[in-house]
Amino acid sequence: MKRNKRSRIMVSCSRGAAPFLGEEMRALGMPVVEESATGVVTEGMFEDAVSLNLHLRTAQRVYFLVGEFAAYDPQAVYGGVAAVAWEDFLHADGYFSVTSRADPGMVSDSRYVNLKAKDAVADRMRQSCGRRPDSGPERDRAVIHILWKEGVCSVYLDTTGESLSKRGYRQIPVKAPMQEALAAALLLASGWKGAGTLVNPMCGSGTIAIEAALMARNIAPGLLRENFAFMHLKVFDPSAWKELREAAGRRVRKNGSGKIIATDRDSRAVDAARQNARFARVDDAIVFGVCEFQETPVPRGGGIVIMNPEYGERMGEVQVLEKTYEAIGDFFKKNCQGYRGYIFTGNPGLAKKVGLRTKRRLQFFNGPIECRLLEYELYEGTRKNITADKGEGDDSTP
Repeated sequence: MKRNKRSRIMVSCSRGAAPFLGEEMRALGMPVVEESATGVVTEGMFEDAVSLNLHLRTAQRVYFLVGEFAAYDPQAVYGGVAAVAWEDFLHADGYFSVTSRADPGMVSDSRYVNLKAKDAVADRMRQSCGRRPDSGPERDRAVIHILWKEGVCSVYLDTTGESLSKRGYRQIPVKAPMQEALAAALLLASGWKGAGTLVNPMCGSGTIAIEAALMARNIAPGLLRENFAFMHLKVFDPSAWKELREAAGRRVRKNGSGKIIATDRDSRAVDAARQNARFARVDDAIVFGVCEFQETPVPRGGGIVIMNPEYGERMGEVQVLEKTYEAIGDFFKKNCQGYRGYIFTGNPGLAKKVGLRTKRRLQFFNGPIECRLLEYELYEGTRKNITADKGEGDDSTP
Protein backbone atom coordinates (compact mmCIF):
# COMPACT_ATOMS: atom_id res chain seq x y z
CA MET A 1 0.00 0.00 0.00
CA LYS A 2 1.29 3.43 -0.90
CA ARG A 3 1.63 5.56 2.20
CA ASN A 4 0.13 8.62 0.49
CA LYS A 5 -2.97 6.82 -0.81
CA ARG A 6 -6.22 8.48 0.24
CA SER A 7 -9.24 6.39 1.11
CA ARG A 8 -12.58 6.52 2.85
CA ILE A 9 -12.41 6.71 6.64
CA MET A 10 -15.55 5.71 8.54
CA VAL A 11 -15.78 6.79 12.18
CA SER A 12 -18.45 5.26 14.39
CA CYS A 13 -20.11 6.75 17.47
CA SER A 14 -23.10 6.19 19.72
CA ARG A 15 -26.52 7.35 18.51
CA GLY A 16 -26.95 11.07 19.07
CA ALA A 17 -23.24 11.87 19.08
CA ALA A 18 -22.70 12.21 15.31
CA PRO A 19 -23.21 16.01 15.11
CA PHE A 20 -20.58 16.53 17.81
CA LEU A 21 -18.24 14.00 16.23
CA GLY A 22 -18.58 15.95 12.98
CA GLU A 23 -17.65 19.17 14.81
CA GLU A 24 -14.55 17.48 16.21
CA MET A 25 -13.46 16.24 12.80
CA ARG A 26 -13.91 19.64 11.15
CA ALA A 27 -11.87 21.20 13.95
CA LEU A 28 -9.10 18.73 13.10
CA GLY A 29 -9.24 19.79 9.45
CA MET A 30 -10.96 16.64 8.20
CA PRO A 31 -13.83 16.98 5.70
CA VAL A 32 -17.23 15.55 6.66
CA VAL A 33 -18.37 13.68 3.56
CA GLU A 34 -21.37 11.99 5.14
CA GLU A 35 -23.09 11.91 8.50
CA SER A 36 -25.42 9.16 9.75
CA ALA A 37 -27.11 8.35 13.03
CA THR A 38 -24.12 6.33 14.21
CA GLY A 39 -21.11 7.80 12.50
CA VAL A 40 -19.32 10.20 10.20
CA VAL A 41 -17.47 9.48 6.95
CA THR A 42 -14.39 11.42 5.90
CA GLU A 43 -11.47 10.90 3.51
CA GLY A 44 -7.77 10.82 4.16
CA MET A 45 -4.62 8.78 4.40
CA PHE A 46 -3.80 6.01 6.84
CA GLU A 47 -1.88 8.55 8.91
CA ASP A 48 -5.10 10.58 9.23
CA ALA A 49 -6.88 7.55 10.66
CA VAL A 50 -4.06 7.20 13.19
CA SER A 51 -4.38 10.87 14.14
CA LEU A 52 -8.16 10.56 14.58
CA ASN A 53 -7.62 7.72 17.05
CA LEU A 54 -5.42 10.01 19.10
CA HIS A 55 -7.63 13.10 19.11
CA LEU A 56 -11.32 12.18 18.84
CA ARG A 57 -13.32 12.31 22.08
CA THR A 58 -16.80 11.26 20.93
CA ALA A 59 -15.85 8.42 18.55
CA GLN A 60 -16.00 4.67 19.12
CA ARG A 61 -13.86 3.30 16.26
CA VAL A 62 -11.99 4.53 13.18
CA TYR A 63 -12.18 2.34 10.04
CA PHE A 64 -9.90 2.72 6.99
CA LEU A 65 -11.23 1.37 3.67
CA VAL A 66 -8.93 -1.06 1.81
CA GLY A 67 -11.35 -2.74 -0.60
CA GLU A 68 -14.87 -2.59 -1.99
CA PHE A 69 -16.74 -4.81 -4.45
CA ALA A 70 -20.16 -6.11 -5.45
CA ALA A 71 -21.25 -9.25 -3.61
CA TYR A 72 -24.54 -11.12 -3.49
CA ASP A 73 -23.45 -14.34 -1.80
CA PRO A 74 -20.80 -15.42 0.73
CA GLN A 75 -18.58 -16.91 -1.96
CA ALA A 76 -18.34 -13.49 -3.61
CA VAL A 77 -17.32 -12.06 -0.24
CA TYR A 78 -14.56 -14.65 -0.03
CA GLY A 79 -13.29 -13.77 -3.51
CA GLY A 80 -13.34 -10.02 -2.93
CA VAL A 81 -11.61 -10.23 0.45
CA ALA A 82 -8.98 -12.60 -0.98
CA ALA A 83 -8.22 -10.02 -3.69
CA VAL A 84 -7.02 -7.49 -1.11
CA ALA A 85 -3.22 -7.41 -0.75
CA TRP A 86 -3.20 -8.48 2.90
CA GLU A 87 0.53 -9.10 2.75
CA ASP A 88 0.89 -5.29 2.66
CA PHE A 89 -0.99 -4.93 5.95
CA LEU A 90 -0.59 -8.04 8.09
CA HIS A 91 2.47 -9.66 9.63
CA ALA A 92 2.71 -13.32 8.67
CA ASP A 93 3.68 -14.22 12.24
CA GLY A 94 1.07 -11.93 13.77
CA TYR A 95 -2.60 -12.20 14.72
CA PHE A 96 -5.85 -10.82 13.32
CA SER A 97 -9.56 -10.88 14.07
CA VAL A 98 -12.55 -10.26 11.82
CA THR A 99 -15.77 -8.41 12.68
CA SER A 100 -18.68 -7.76 10.36
CA ARG A 101 -22.05 -6.13 9.92
CA ALA A 102 -24.34 -7.43 7.21
CA ASP A 103 -27.87 -6.71 6.05
CA PRO A 104 -30.25 -9.55 6.99
CA GLY A 105 -31.03 -9.90 3.28
CA MET A 106 -27.40 -10.69 2.53
CA VAL A 107 -26.87 -13.48 5.06
CA SER A 108 -28.79 -14.95 8.00
CA ASP A 109 -25.81 -15.15 10.38
CA SER A 110 -22.98 -12.58 10.32
CA ARG A 111 -20.66 -15.15 11.91
CA TYR A 112 -20.62 -16.92 8.56
CA VAL A 113 -19.36 -13.69 6.98
CA ASN A 114 -16.58 -13.56 9.56
CA LEU A 115 -15.62 -17.16 8.75
CA LYS A 116 -15.52 -16.61 4.98
CA ALA A 117 -13.50 -13.41 5.35
CA LYS A 118 -11.08 -15.03 7.80
CA ASP A 119 -10.53 -17.95 5.39
CA ALA A 120 -9.95 -15.52 2.52
CA VAL A 121 -7.34 -13.55 4.47
CA ALA A 122 -5.60 -16.72 5.68
CA ASP A 123 -5.48 -18.23 2.18
CA ARG A 124 -4.13 -15.00 0.68
CA MET A 125 -1.41 -14.75 3.33
CA ARG A 126 -0.45 -18.40 2.94
CA GLN A 127 -0.11 -17.99 -0.84
CA SER A 128 1.82 -14.69 -0.56
CA CYS A 129 4.01 -15.35 2.47
CA GLY A 130 4.14 -19.11 2.80
CA ARG A 131 2.39 -18.96 6.15
CA ARG A 132 -0.62 -17.30 7.71
CA PRO A 133 -1.08 -15.31 10.93
CA ASP A 134 -3.10 -16.69 13.81
CA SER A 135 -6.69 -15.51 14.18
CA GLY A 136 -9.33 -15.34 16.89
CA PRO A 137 -11.98 -13.12 18.49
CA GLU A 138 -9.76 -10.74 20.47
CA ARG A 139 -9.54 -7.16 19.17
CA ASP A 140 -6.22 -6.34 20.81
CA ARG A 141 -4.16 -6.62 17.61
CA ALA A 142 -4.96 -6.34 13.86
CA VAL A 143 -8.70 -6.15 13.18
CA ILE A 144 -10.52 -6.43 9.83
CA HIS A 145 -14.10 -5.19 9.52
CA ILE A 146 -16.55 -6.26 6.79
CA LEU A 147 -19.57 -4.07 6.01
CA TRP A 148 -21.97 -5.85 3.62
CA LYS A 149 -25.16 -4.12 2.61
CA GLU A 150 -27.29 -3.70 -0.51
CA GLY A 151 -25.02 -5.93 -2.54
CA VAL A 152 -21.84 -3.97 -1.80
CA CYS A 153 -19.12 -5.37 0.44
CA SER A 154 -16.71 -2.83 1.98
CA VAL A 155 -13.52 -4.09 3.60
CA TYR A 156 -12.01 -1.92 6.33
CA LEU A 157 -9.09 -2.01 8.67
CA ASP A 158 -10.45 -1.32 12.13
CA THR A 159 -7.57 0.90 13.21
CA THR A 160 -8.89 1.21 16.77
CA GLY A 161 -9.50 -2.28 18.14
CA GLU A 162 -10.94 -1.87 21.61
CA SER A 163 -13.41 1.02 21.60
CA LEU A 164 -12.02 4.55 21.93
CA SER A 165 -14.39 4.97 24.87
CA LYS A 166 -11.93 2.88 26.85
CA ARG A 167 -9.36 5.60 27.40
CA GLY A 168 -7.40 3.65 29.97
CA TYR A 169 -7.98 5.82 33.03
CA ARG A 170 -11.09 4.19 34.48
CA GLN A 171 -9.31 1.62 36.59
CA ILE A 172 -11.89 1.65 39.38
CA PRO A 173 -15.45 1.67 38.01
CA VAL A 174 -18.62 1.85 40.08
CA LYS A 175 -22.15 0.72 39.32
CA ALA A 176 -23.35 1.55 35.77
CA PRO A 177 -20.47 3.83 34.74
CA MET A 178 -21.04 6.15 31.79
CA GLN A 179 -18.99 5.56 28.65
CA GLU A 180 -16.23 8.11 28.23
CA ALA A 181 -17.19 9.00 24.64
CA LEU A 182 -20.81 9.59 25.65
CA ALA A 183 -19.70 11.84 28.51
CA ALA A 184 -17.59 13.84 26.06
CA ALA A 185 -20.55 14.20 23.69
CA LEU A 186 -22.78 15.47 26.52
CA LEU A 187 -20.14 18.03 27.48
CA LEU A 188 -19.80 19.26 23.90
CA ALA A 189 -23.59 19.49 23.68
CA SER A 190 -23.59 21.61 26.84
CA GLY A 191 -21.14 24.05 25.29
CA TRP A 192 -18.30 23.23 27.71
CA LYS A 193 -15.01 24.46 26.27
CA GLY A 194 -12.83 24.26 29.35
CA ALA A 195 -13.32 27.78 30.71
CA GLY A 196 -15.65 28.90 33.49
CA THR A 197 -17.21 26.61 36.07
CA LEU A 198 -18.61 23.12 35.68
CA VAL A 199 -20.41 21.48 38.60
CA ASN A 200 -21.13 17.73 38.52
CA PRO A 201 -23.18 16.45 41.47
CA MET A 202 -23.85 12.68 41.52
CA CYS A 203 -20.46 12.24 39.85
CA GLY A 204 -20.20 8.47 40.36
CA SER A 205 -16.80 7.24 39.15
CA GLY A 206 -16.08 10.73 37.79
CA THR A 207 -16.33 10.16 34.04
CA ILE A 208 -18.06 13.46 33.21
CA ALA A 209 -15.74 15.49 35.43
CA ILE A 210 -12.62 13.75 34.09
CA GLU A 211 -13.67 14.24 30.46
CA ALA A 212 -14.34 17.91 31.24
CA ALA A 213 -10.85 18.22 32.73
CA LEU A 214 -9.24 16.53 29.71
CA MET A 215 -10.94 19.13 27.52
CA ALA A 216 -9.91 21.98 29.80
CA ARG A 217 -6.28 20.83 29.75
CA ASN A 218 -6.42 20.03 26.01
CA ILE A 219 -5.24 16.49 26.66
CA ALA A 220 -5.83 14.28 23.62
CA PRO A 221 -7.76 11.24 24.91
CA GLY A 222 -5.58 8.81 22.95
CA LEU A 223 -2.53 9.91 24.93
CA LEU A 224 -3.81 7.79 27.80
CA ARG A 225 -3.92 4.54 25.79
CA GLU A 226 -1.03 2.20 25.19
CA ASN A 227 -2.51 -0.06 22.51
CA PHE A 228 -4.41 0.50 19.26
CA ALA A 229 -5.10 -1.96 16.46
CA PHE A 230 -3.14 0.17 13.96
CA MET A 231 0.06 -0.54 15.89
CA HIS A 232 -0.06 -4.17 14.70
CA LEU A 233 -0.15 -3.37 10.97
CA LYS A 234 2.79 -3.25 8.55
CA VAL A 235 1.83 0.29 7.47
CA PHE A 236 2.21 1.59 11.04
CA ASP A 237 5.15 4.00 11.42
CA PRO A 238 6.30 4.06 15.08
CA SER A 239 8.47 7.14 14.59
CA ALA A 240 5.58 9.12 13.06
CA TRP A 241 3.34 7.99 15.95
CA LYS A 242 5.93 9.17 18.45
CA GLU A 243 6.09 12.58 16.76
CA LEU A 244 2.28 12.80 16.72
CA ARG A 245 2.08 12.05 20.44
CA GLU A 246 4.87 14.49 21.26
CA ALA A 247 3.11 17.24 19.29
CA ALA A 248 -0.12 16.52 21.19
CA GLY A 249 1.82 16.58 24.45
CA ARG A 250 3.17 20.05 23.68
CA ARG A 251 -0.39 21.34 23.29
CA VAL A 252 -1.42 20.22 26.78
CA ARG A 253 -2.25 23.12 29.08
CA LYS A 254 -0.68 22.67 32.50
CA ASN A 255 -3.26 24.86 34.17
CA GLY A 256 -6.74 25.20 32.71
CA SER A 257 -8.82 28.31 33.27
CA GLY A 258 -11.91 26.36 34.28
CA LYS A 259 -13.06 25.18 37.68
CA ILE A 260 -14.55 21.69 37.95
CA ILE A 261 -16.42 20.51 41.05
CA ALA A 262 -17.59 16.88 41.41
CA THR A 263 -19.49 15.42 44.35
CA ASP A 264 -21.30 12.24 45.34
CA ARG A 265 -22.98 10.99 48.49
CA ASP A 266 -21.06 7.69 48.21
CA SER A 267 -17.54 8.07 49.58
CA ARG A 268 -16.44 4.92 47.73
CA ALA A 269 -17.54 6.43 44.44
CA VAL A 270 -15.62 9.63 45.17
CA ASP A 271 -12.52 7.63 46.11
CA ALA A 272 -12.80 5.77 42.80
CA ALA A 273 -13.30 9.05 40.93
CA ARG A 274 -10.17 10.53 42.53
CA GLN A 275 -8.14 7.46 41.56
CA ASN A 276 -9.49 7.54 38.00
CA ALA A 277 -8.66 11.25 37.74
CA ARG A 278 -5.15 10.46 38.93
CA PHE A 279 -4.78 7.83 36.19
CA ALA A 280 -5.98 10.46 33.71
CA ARG A 281 -3.45 12.96 35.10
CA VAL A 282 -6.15 15.55 35.88
CA ASP A 283 -6.72 14.97 39.61
CA ASP A 284 -5.41 18.46 40.35
CA ALA A 285 -7.99 19.96 37.97
CA ILE A 286 -11.05 18.67 39.85
CA VAL A 287 -12.33 19.52 43.34
CA PHE A 288 -13.98 16.38 44.71
CA GLY A 289 -16.33 16.22 47.67
CA VAL A 290 -18.56 13.78 49.53
CA CYS A 291 -22.04 15.16 50.16
CA GLU A 292 -25.68 14.99 49.16
CA PHE A 293 -26.13 16.67 45.79
CA GLN A 294 -28.14 19.50 47.37
CA GLU A 295 -25.07 20.42 49.43
CA THR A 296 -22.72 20.65 46.44
CA PRO A 297 -20.96 24.04 46.47
CA VAL A 298 -22.01 26.13 43.47
CA PRO A 299 -19.78 29.20 42.98
CA ARG A 300 -21.40 32.48 42.01
CA GLY A 301 -20.95 33.76 38.49
CA GLY A 302 -22.69 31.09 36.48
CA GLY A 303 -21.47 28.16 34.44
CA ILE A 304 -22.69 24.64 33.77
CA VAL A 305 -24.21 22.17 36.22
CA ILE A 306 -24.72 18.67 34.82
CA MET A 307 -26.26 15.64 36.50
CA ASN A 308 -26.77 12.01 35.55
CA PRO A 309 -29.31 10.63 38.05
CA GLU A 310 -30.48 7.02 38.02
CA TYR A 311 -33.34 6.18 35.65
CA GLY A 312 -35.06 3.48 37.72
CA GLU A 313 -35.96 0.08 36.27
CA ARG A 314 -38.51 -1.20 38.80
CA MET A 315 -41.66 0.49 40.09
CA GLY A 316 -40.35 0.76 43.64
CA GLU A 317 -37.18 2.43 42.42
CA VAL A 318 -39.13 4.88 40.25
CA GLN A 319 -41.32 5.94 43.17
CA VAL A 320 -38.24 6.70 45.26
CA LEU A 321 -36.55 8.51 42.38
CA GLU A 322 -39.57 10.78 41.85
CA LYS A 323 -38.60 12.64 45.02
CA THR A 324 -34.97 12.75 43.86
CA TYR A 325 -35.92 14.39 40.57
CA GLU A 326 -38.16 16.87 42.40
CA ALA A 327 -35.23 17.69 44.67
CA ILE A 328 -32.99 18.22 41.64
CA GLY A 329 -35.46 20.82 40.38
CA ASP A 330 -35.39 22.57 43.75
CA PHE A 331 -31.58 22.46 43.78
CA PHE A 332 -31.44 24.04 40.33
CA LYS A 333 -33.88 26.80 41.30
CA LYS A 334 -32.37 27.65 44.67
CA ASN A 335 -28.65 26.99 44.24
CA CYS A 336 -27.82 27.30 40.54
CA GLN A 337 -29.16 30.68 39.46
CA GLY A 338 -27.23 32.07 36.51
CA TYR A 339 -26.13 28.57 35.40
CA ARG A 340 -27.20 26.36 32.53
CA GLY A 341 -28.53 23.17 34.08
CA TYR A 342 -28.41 19.75 32.40
CA ILE A 343 -29.98 16.44 33.35
CA PHE A 344 -29.17 13.26 31.42
CA THR A 345 -31.89 10.67 31.87
CA GLY A 346 -33.51 7.70 30.21
CA ASN A 347 -36.83 8.09 32.03
CA PRO A 348 -39.17 10.76 30.57
CA GLY A 349 -41.69 10.26 33.35
CA LEU A 350 -39.15 11.09 36.02
CA ALA A 351 -37.92 14.07 34.01
CA LYS A 352 -41.36 15.68 34.40
CA LYS A 353 -40.86 15.66 38.18
CA VAL A 354 -38.06 18.22 37.86
CA GLY A 355 -40.76 20.87 37.45
CA LEU A 356 -38.71 23.23 35.27
CA ARG A 357 -39.30 24.28 31.71
CA THR A 358 -36.71 22.83 29.34
CA LYS A 359 -34.93 24.99 26.81
CA ARG A 360 -33.55 22.07 24.76
CA ARG A 361 -34.01 18.29 24.64
CA LEU A 362 -31.26 16.38 22.83
CA GLN A 363 -31.57 12.67 22.05
CA PHE A 364 -28.72 10.30 22.91
CA PHE A 365 -28.45 6.58 23.48
CA ASN A 366 -26.73 5.10 26.51
CA GLY A 367 -26.16 1.63 25.08
CA PRO A 368 -29.65 0.42 24.07
CA ILE A 369 -31.46 2.96 26.27
CA GLU A 370 -32.93 6.00 24.55
CA CYS A 371 -32.08 9.04 26.66
CA ARG A 372 -32.39 12.81 26.63
CA LEU A 373 -30.02 15.55 27.67
CA LEU A 374 -32.38 18.18 29.09
CA GLU A 375 -31.20 21.78 29.25
CA TYR A 376 -32.60 24.32 31.71
CA GLU A 377 -31.79 28.01 31.69
CA LEU A 378 -31.61 28.94 35.36
CA TYR A 379 -32.23 32.67 35.47
CA GLU A 380 -31.04 34.80 38.32
CA GLY A 381 -33.86 36.22 40.36
CA THR A 382 -37.50 35.23 40.02
CA ARG A 383 -39.07 34.45 36.64
CA LYS A 384 -42.55 33.04 36.51
CA ASN A 385 -41.90 31.06 33.37
CA ILE A 386 -39.01 29.00 34.67
CA THR A 387 -41.25 26.77 36.76
CA ALA A 388 -44.24 24.84 35.56
CA ASP A 389 -47.47 25.06 37.49
CA LYS A 390 -48.96 21.72 38.40
CA GLY A 391 -50.79 20.20 35.44
CA GLU A 392 -49.77 22.85 32.89
CA GLY A 393 -46.83 24.48 31.19
CA ASP A 394 -44.40 21.59 31.66
CA ASP A 395 -42.72 20.77 28.35
CA SER A 396 -39.91 18.81 29.96
CA THR A 397 -41.11 15.53 28.45
CA PRO A 398 -38.21 14.18 26.38
